[in-house]
Amino acid sequence: MKKIRQLSEGSFLKLVFGLFALAFLAAAVCMPDRADMFSGLWRILSQPGKISTNYFALGGYAATLLNMGLVCAICLGLFLVFRGTPSNVSTLAVLLTTGFASWGIHVLNIWPTILGVLLYALVKKEKPGSLVNAMLFSTGIAPLITDLMVRYPNAETVGFNLPGVLLALAVGLAIGFFLPAGLAFSPKVHKGFDLYSAALPIGMTAFFLNAVLYKTLGVALPAAPGAETLAVASRMTTNVFCCVLFGVCILLALVLGCRPRDYWRLLTDPALVTNFSSTYGNAVFLMNLGVFGLFILGYYNLIGATFNGVTFGILFCMLATCNSGSHPGNVWPIMAGYYLASVVCAWLSGLVGGSFAGAINAQAICVGLCYANGLSPICDKYGWPFGILAGVMHYLLVTSVPNLHGGFCLYNGGFTAALICLILVPQLERFAHEKRLTSKT
Repeated sequence: MKKIRQLSEGSFLKLVFGLFALAFLAAAVCMPDRADMFSGLWRILSQPGKISTNYFALGGYAATLLNMGLVCAICLGLFLVFRGTPSNVSTLAVLLTTGFASWGIHVLNIWPTILGVLLYALVKKEKPGSLVNAMLFSTGIAPLITDLMVRYPNAETVGFNLPGVLLALAVGLAIGFFLPAGLAFSPKVHKGFDLYSAALPIGMTAFFLNAVLYKTLGVALPAAPGAETLAVASRMTTNVFCCVLFGVCILLALVLGCRPRDYWRLLTDPALVTNFSSTYGNAVFLMNLGVFGLFILGYYNLIGATFNGVTFGILFCMLATCNSGSHPGNVWPIMAGYYLASVVCAWLSGLVGGSFAGAINAQAICVGLCYANGLSPICDKYGWPFGILAGVMHYLLVTSVPNLHGGFCLYNGGFTAALICLILVPQLERFAHEKRLTSKT
């Protein structure tokens, strides 16, 4: 344990990523349907992954966990092969990519865009190790890559074909090549108030390609998966796996020396902190990973969410910001805003005779909240009432945004958060008083 305590931030994060990969792989072989693990993985690889595709229904539980474990291992492998040094942003990139591996990303559709980032590194003569985060963020458009490979321009799946694979490769290379510039510019747009910063360039790219490949050319946009597929779920699988994994994180944090008062300092620090492992140490970051994970799991249990592959994945997508600024203390106002908006909108819908579909435990709303969490810097800087307001606004907009990108952007809620920043942040800067004036990075 002494050697682990002395690890640098980057080395410690590699260890955490390895722990997560092993946890998913170990869980895969423990599933009752493990005999169909590889055939299930092939179904995941060969079928469209447009949001929201439930891999529990498409490939089974063992295959989904296998895919998540392999994707997480690939994320770690990229850091090892290219000698990249993980940071708090890497935690975001790895956990996001791994979370999506249960409903949109798999071990095949990530490579065209990753190769595009490598092409950028070659042309610009930059070290690939410094661009691993960009490689991982590029996979946020993976469902489009799959669609191009197995069904474009058809409405139904036709399977892998040479023209489709070549088109997917060309599009993926272009996306990956131009993404690093977008990633660098994105914080200037939302001013750091959207922790899912990569969602803006990915969302705009998906918006553009949906217009070009479908709208402009007159190609029919394929339908989203049937709602009935989301019914394939397991509350027990999700809860047991997450409780064990997050519980182990908490125990390891305690063994590594994190005291309750150390974590309390993170929760109550009057500064706007954007890098927990660097500011408070590896053990306190690991404690937040475990506590925040259980907090998210508890919320989805409380509202009665359906624990399908999508919900299982968004637990980790929401957890992804655990090293970049989010914790239970600044996320609860956003959750409260979502709940308040659902109640008020249900009442107003009844008054006007509408067909209300935004219940707090509806699948789209559960997914939306996952990324509304990225607005937590608003709570830190302006206080919890404005966090509630940000949550309400995100709720109102998040289910309409997929119309822009056709369901091909996995970062839909993060893209929505960027749009909320465009609307809300200028007003806060003009009319609201900052709650906290100091900043730590």
